Amino acid sequence: MEPDVIAFLLRIVQTISMAIVWLLINMSIGIYFGYAFFDDKPTWGNYIFYVWFITSFVLLIFYLKKKWKGWKEIGE
Repeated sequence: MEPDVIAFLLRIVQTISMAIVWLLINMSIGIYFGYAFFDDKPTWGNYIFYVWFITSFVLLIFYLKKKWKGWKEIGE
């Protein structure tokens, strides 16, 4: 295979892997430990979870934008 194609496929695999790891972490903390749901009213754990969720999502987007920034199109 061409080196550019290998680099492109590796970048795709790394992007998907990072997104899946982010989803698994937030699913574990939020759903399995119950911090994503409110019982009667929100607790400090709920607030901390949602701040973590939004902050980690923004950091994931920045990471992925940085990873894909400057990528040349295949065929150029």
